[in-house]
Amino acid sequence: MARAFIFPGQGSQSVGMGKALAEAFPVARAVFTEVDDALGQKLSAIMWDGSAEALTLTENAQPALMAVSVAVMRVLEVEYGLKLADTVEFVAGHSLGEYSALAAAGTFSVGDAARLLKLRGQAMQKAVPVGVGAMAALLGVTVDVARKIAVEAAQGDVCDVANDNDPGQVVLSGHKAAIDRVAEVGKPHGLRRAMPLPVSAPFHCRLMQPAADAMAEALRKVTMHIPVVPVVCNVLAAPISDPAEIRQRLVEQVTGTVRWRECMLAMAAAGVTEFYEIGSGKVLSGLAGRIDKSFKCTTVGTPDDVKAVSAVLAG
Repeated sequence: MARAFIFPGQGSQSVGMGKALAEAFPVARAVFTEVDDALGQKLSAIMWDGSAEALTLTENAQPALMAVSVAVMRVLEVEYGLKLADTVEFVAGHSLGEYSALAAAGTFSVGDAARLLKLRGQAMQKAVPVGVGAMAALLGVTVDVARKIAVEAAQGDVCDVANDNDPGQVVLSGHKAAIDRVAEVGKPHGLRRAMPLPVSAPFHCRLMQPAADAMAEALRKVTMHIPVVPVVCNVLAAPISDPAEIRQRLVEQVTGTVRWRECMLAMAAAGVTEFYEIGSGKVLSGLAGRIDKSFKCTTVGTPDDVKAVSAVLAG
């Protein structure tokens, strides 16, 4: 019975996340302190007592979500004796969640992951002036149809497939003018709806190239180790373990498509039958059920969750 741990991305954050873990387990509290120290800011205070607006800022949300995921992992490892390499075949994460997966698998330290994600959030925000870019979720079309819609909507602007989340939800990203054309252009292709997303920048499209350049420079300076289990990476939808390739793919991920549907299918094709969403929220569990109704996905984000799954994972 093969398992995989999957790590959530932006949109899964909520004020208060991780607080119960920190109160229940000193090892979890130590992770949040480590992240605070690495960033030189009291991110944990924003997470637990701040406003939703402050937490949703990309430069805060990204390291915060990683911190919760790694805190869950540390509790499983230290309090319940879980060894990642003996428990799962793969790890994978949605967008920023890929950094959480890599930190969990020992590729880089929690402090480095926090600093990289803080920079990633800032660089993505700076890459495009506010109001110039936009994103929209397309409901009711496959990724192949979404690509055709993107080409027709572009009309000289950038319009790229940012996320292939599940068979009926694909996200486009690019210039606002192009995204504004998507709903009309998509009608003949069977598009049910194009939902504008409340994001501050057009992530995972060619407009993010300045952010990709910033991440390339930052990643060159970070010590990276071979992960203890392969990481199924967003841009390939395939497992990788070589640190040099991990660096390259993390850079590509900034402008490339998050191929999440294919990541999940690739793990299933390799024999994975159980998925565990490690961290805040249950977005990935919802996607899993829409990708394949047979996928079993369990959320692990609270002390009660950790206690419940520890017995299962130890079996």
